[in-house]
Amino acid sequence: MLQTLDSSGAIFPPRLERGRGGATPPGAKRRGAASNVFTGQDTSAGAQILSADPANSADILIVGGGIAGAGAAYELAAFASVIVLERESQCGYHSTGRSAASFTENYGGDVVRRLAIASRTFLEAPPGDFCDHPLLSARGMITIARADQLELLERQLERARILVPSITRIDVAAAVARVPILRQDYVAGAFLEPQSRELDVNGLHQGFLRAAKARGARILVNAEVQSIERTHGRWSVATPAGTFCAPALINAAGAWADGIAERAGIRPLGLVPKRRTAFNIPAPPGMDVRGWPMINDAGEEFYFKPDAGQLLVSPGDATPSAAVDAYPEDLDVAAGVERLERVTTLNVQRVSRAWAGLRTFAADASPVAGPDDSVPGFFWLAGQGGYGIKTSPALSRACASLIRAGRLPDDLVRLGITAEQLSPGRLRVPPERRDSDLTSLSKQDSSL
Repeated sequence: MLQTLDSSGAIFPPRLERGRGGATPPGAKRRGAASNVFTGQDTSAGAQILSADPANSADILIVGGGIAGAGAAYELAAFASVIVLERESQCGYHSTGRSAASFTENYGGDVVRRLAIASRTFLEAPPGDFCDHPLLSARGMITIARADQLELLERQLERARILVPSITRIDVAAAVARVPILRQDYVAGAFLEPQSRELDVNGLHQGFLRAAKARGARILVNAEVQSIERTHGRWSVATPAGTFCAPALINAAGAWADGIAERAGIRPLGLVPKRRTAFNIPAPPGMDVRGWPMINDAGEEFYFKPDAGQLLVSPGDATPSAAVDAYPEDLDVAAGVERLERVTTLNVQRVSRAWAGLRTFAADASPVAGPDDSVPGFFWLAGQGGYGIKTSPALSRACASLIRAGRLPDDLVRLGITAEQLSPGRLRVPPERRDSDLTSLSKQDSSL
């Protein structure tokens, strides 16, 4: 259940202002005087002092400057003062900077797919001052299957069309016509998601950061969390960049999220980082690959797509890992090459570049966005798996709405998303009940 700490349903101590936190940036228009519900005082005079150093105090601290933290900062800075603490020398160094950069509404579980659908409007038409170029561009995605995968492909198509009716079956000849390197003796069936898009991850991430700062948020790098304490209703977070204080703390630390919780004295959720490998190879000689769709395997054994004049390939690995700076394993790259050569006419002579990133999953593979019920003012925004980029607009709005009003935005509710589906509390049920729930969920997925 949602933790509601005031009559409005807000989930943090009843002082979070309904108007704008922090001082108004030069040249910015204030959204009107509002009562600061952290203090009950008028906010027109600027931010309230929450520690001995007002520059290091805010309404909300966010740990992590990747896509989750950046998006949350953007939405929250519209009504509260925000400080983002990023451990690395640049935001987005880990998972955000290593994404496949694909927007699809047909990948992930039911909650993820609905969050992607809810994110599309923002990605197609962000605010005019958010970025100076489109975030989405034409790509499309074809899911293919071998003869022994046709039953699986049929189930996936039936499931896909429930939420994305534009997805259509295509014949093998049509798939090969679009991507001529596909082997006709390998591909036995296919369907097309015509509205899948290429996503400018850097443009989205930098847009969030830039707009958050324009709204008054502070973004600090080289600020790895060293300790977290809660005293007198405030969180105090010590970093090499200083000690920062706020009544509210958002855990958007990706693969490190469970570790951040433990530093705060909060029981972890059992989030599991999983390594995903990708690499580039030169485009086939004499072929213009720029207009090719992404090719996805029904069994998630590989995918490939055009990438800056080359091909980006992944073996679809998901190897559990510690929270580390991930690097590609030679065996995983070799597996990707072997699978690509099996499905296409290519003979790979050279890998241009290889990399790996961590995709962090909850036990049910749905994101975690909500207050921790064990202590006031601690909010989880983690466990996005491999879906964090495409769902970030919707999850960021969900985070801000839960913090400000104690409920999800209306459009997410209309799509069938509930706060309980995102709540960290769902992961803390007794193990026997969670195992039963996951078994039931697996059966539902396999029946679609």
